[in-house]
Amino acid sequence: MAVLELSQLKSVLPPGSRLIGLDLGEKTIGLALSDTLLSVASPLETLKRGKFSVNAAELHHLIKEHGVGGLVVGLPLNMDGSEGPSAQSARAFARNFANLHAMPIVLWDERLSTAAVTRTLLEADSSRKRRAEVVDKMAAAYILQGALDRLRHIANS
Repeated sequence: MAVLELSQLKSVLPPGSRLIGLDLGEKTIGLALSDTLLSVASPLETLKRGKFSVNAAELHHLIKEHGVGGLVVGLPLNMDGSEGPSAQSARAFARNFANLHAMPIVLWDERLSTAAVTRTLLEADSSRKRRAEVVDKMAAAYILQGALDRLRHIANS
């Protein structure tokens, strides 16, 4: 299945399935999981970024384990909306994963997600070590929650 627009996701998502959100960093991949009602995103885990085939296999295992029907991949656009190397890398990851696994994948604008999560963690007085441990999976949850909120808005309009 190809990379889709968010508005197309609901029609191809198996009933009762979840979504996984991905925050693709240079060193790690933050993961978040939705509930089956597609209303709440929760941080799941962080994978060490490595060879695509290894990361794809890890992700596929989690998809099967959690009953996931689709992916929301964070698209790191520049502040002016243009795409740089990180956005191209995210598109390539989504495209390559779509070639391996027949499931809907959506790219979602993730501008400022890591900054927002870091600010929240700082306000919560988290230690530097704790922030480093959780920021990627929390950024993935932030990304996924944004997509879930928009999906709900599309369904209600």
